[in-house]
Amino acid sequence: MKLPPEKAEWFKDAKFGMFIHWGLYSILEGTYNGHTMPDTTFPQGNSWYAEWIKPRLEVPDDYYNGLINEFNPVNYDPDSWVREAKNAGMKYLVITAKHHDGFALWDSEVSDFDVINTPYGKDLLSPLVEACKKYGLKYGFYYSHWQDWEDPDGAMPFWYPWRPDEDFEKYWQRKSLPQVRELIEKFDPDLLWFDTWDWKTHITPERRDELIRLVRSLSDKCLINGRICYENPGDNIDFLEMHDNSYPKEMLSKPWQTPATMQNSWAFHGKDFNWKPATRMLRYLVNNTSMGGNYLLNVGPKADGTIPAPAIRRLREMGAWLEVNGEAVFGTSPAGLQMPEGVYATLKETQEGNSLYIFLTSPMASVTVPAALAGDCEVLETGQPLEMSVVEGETVISLPENLFKDDSIVVLKCRS
Repeated sequence: MKLPPEKAEWFKDAKFGMFIHWGLYSILEGTYNGHTMPDTTFPQGNSWYAEWIKPRLEVPDDYYNGLINEFNPVNYDPDSWVREAKNAGMKYLVITAKHHDGFALWDSEVSDFDVINTPYGKDLLSPLVEACKKYGLKYGFYYSHWQDWEDPDGAMPFWYPWRPDEDFEKYWQRKSLPQVRELIEKFDPDLLWFDTWDWKTHITPERRDELIRLVRSLSDKCLINGRICYENPGDNIDFLEMHDNSYPKEMLSKPWQTPATMQNSWAFHGKDFNWKPATRMLRYLVNNTSMGGNYLLNVGPKADGTIPAPAIRRLREMGAWLEVNGEAVFGTSPAGLQMPEGVYATLKETQEGNSLYIFLTSPMASVTVPAALAGDCEVLETGQPLEMSVVEGETVISLPENLFKDDSIVVLKCRS
């Protein structure tokens, strides 16, 4: 059931992707009936995740599912979405084809709880796939294979009664597996992003492997993430998926990525003003790159199909930095050096020679590299030459005072 490792090479090289959380929950913007998440007056209300508003703020089924009659993203422009992703330096895109609420963004043959039965009435995934192809981005789908709050037999959050296994099996065979088949047969994705975490789950090793076999039987390229079964992903997945906004402390054996938010919520939240600065998110990207991992950064579009202005600004700021420093990120591998605190390193090996890239996240007078470097060193963005000296097998690079003009990450390039 394994794909050849070379099938995941594009993923290892990609480094940076866009995650998109979008659905009926986007209409509510984190607020229902005068209550805004997080709201501790509800037993499970202490969460910023606006896509979880239904169970956490106890929105009645009839009300929430009735939002299907309001969803009408008239300003949806997938070309502009993908163009923003590409200009930000992102190499792939993953969208919530179906989140835990059970609502599908395509015309599903096994469920009427889909976008076709909204006022918008059109498949949202096909034009997005076409835009990805146009701009040369790989694409994939988040699919909630375990929890489904609309289906009578789907799994529910832990504070609800446990769904008997024989009932869950009905959902599994009637909706979950058939919709995964639809996504592959209709859209031929490059990856599928499944979702479990450290809760008790119905995804046994047998169901995990059944789903993997289905994907493999339909596609010889579609990658599968480790959160198909978070506690026990097995050996047949293609890349590991960290917990939300989680960053490993050491190198991992498989390709991996961190799914991360720009603010606290994944879906659009009208009262979540906790936007992370672009420099902090670039630091996460650089950290992951230096350890052989990817950074899947989320945007939560509004219900009308527009991406919030703060997200656009941050995408463009990150893209501007990558425009001049991208060669230190893309096509590189971990340098394998124990760098000082706040300093990261990547390596690029070519026929012309090797380049060591050093990322400085704060001002310093010099940086010490635990290796004897031969060659020259410069500031990647400007070409400013830097002085190096080798002392007892380590290289000390002197840094001029005028190097740190703002809080941007400064990248050095050392050639051998």
